[in-house]
Amino acid sequence: MSLGGELSEVFGADGKVESICDKVRNEVEARLRKKYDMFKPDNYKTQVVTGTNYFIKVHVGGDEHLHLAVSQKLPCDGGNCLLTNIREGKSCHDPIEQF
Repeated sequence: MSLGGELSEVFGADGKVESICDKVRNEVEARLRKKYDMFKPDNYKTQVVTGTNYFIKVHVGGDEHLHLAVSQKLPCDGGNCLLTNIREGKSCHDPIEQF
């Protein structure tokens, strides 16, 4: 378990992170001006702040992966997800890092 502000260990994708990816997929595709046939989260790390930051590795086909940074507000603040950053050109072997 991580302390506030530190990145967590790597977790396998679960229903919660799949839901987050579903919420930000259209924005990712719009920002990158690409459509992906596949958009499947592999794993992720979290960072507890005022809310939670998610750093998610998403498989988009072949050996191509994206790393997404998504901030989720606390439920008392609406619980909304905000896509804050995208890293392209990642592979399945690239570690998830804070960015």
